[in-house]
Amino acid sequence: MEGIEHKIVKVNGINMHVAEKGEGPVILFLHGFPELWYSWRHQIIALSSLGYRAVAPDLRGFGDTDDPHPVASYTCFHILGDLVELLDAVAPDQEKVFVVGHDWGAYMAWYLCLFRPDKVKALLNLSVPFLPFTRQIRPLDGWRAFYGNDYYICRFQEPGEIEAEFAEIGTERVVKEFLTYRAPGPILLTKGKLFGHSADTPIKLPSWLSEEEVDYYVAKFDKNGGFTGGINYYRNFDRNWELLAPWVGCEIKVPAKFIVGDQDLVYHMPGIKEYIHSGGFKKDVPLLQEVVVMEGVGHFINMEKADDINKHIYDFFRQFD
Repeated sequence: MEGIEHKIVKVNGINMHVAEKGEGPVILFLHGFPELWYSWRHQIIALSSLGYRAVAPDLRGFGDTDDPHPVASYTCFHILGDLVELLDAVAPDQEKVFVVGHDWGAYMAWYLCLFRPDKVKALLNLSVPFLPFTRQIRPLDGWRAFYGNDYYICRFQEPGEIEAEFAEIGTERVVKEFLTYRAPGPILLTKGKLFGHSADTPIKLPSWLSEEEVDYYVAKFDKNGGFTGGINYYRNFDRNWELLAPWVGCEIKVPAKFIVGDQDLVYHMPGIKEYIHSGGFKKDVPLLQEVVVMEGVGHFINMEKADDINKHIYDFFRQFD
């Protein structure tokens, strides 16, 4: 794809697949679920043409990167260990790099900045703000209380269960259901009625996603035998909550910018809007320079509004060059 190079890098005991293009200051792109390095295809092409070296790995458990089997191998510290060693391997001559994250990639990018601010020059995150979980209730208990047991994160918890249900409707349908999800409300995975409708309900692809692009995702998830690697991130929410307890109240002291679509389901989670707009976010991330809410835009903002996101990335990062 237009000169993008692919290689395998040994990091933290696993083999990590990396796509990259360009020369210059490194921008590390971190994807979410159910995604791959490929979700950054538009950004890789654009930013590499503007004097940057775009580096986009398949995260642990995704695509052509190894997928260790123990669920406990997918905590935030495992992922961050992968990323720190990746940076040491691909950018040994750059003390700090730029980082862009989306969804789980954004979640991990916040903690990369919290634990290793010496590695990050500036951060632009999409969709998921910093999430300082309350200590009064575990994340899963909170989501169950608010959304019920059919909430997708709750349905993801029992190993093998949701994978079997996804296998019944097929990888292609699962990928399309997630990537085309537009409702600002929660994703519900009721047994026999996943995503709120029957498995034969037609799915119309948006203009920013082609059948050929869907096929790429499907091939990679099929190669890995399904979605278990990515789902294991969700199975570690409560474990992460326990592990992160010593850092409660710590500030993220890296220059940052945050962008979210007003139709993004994350933006409509309990308390998120208030946290973003009423001072909590800025308190936890004091170097947060700007919050952008894009009207009429859903969760997969880097694909849906690729040109706009490319411009935001370039305009924000060039002030630090």
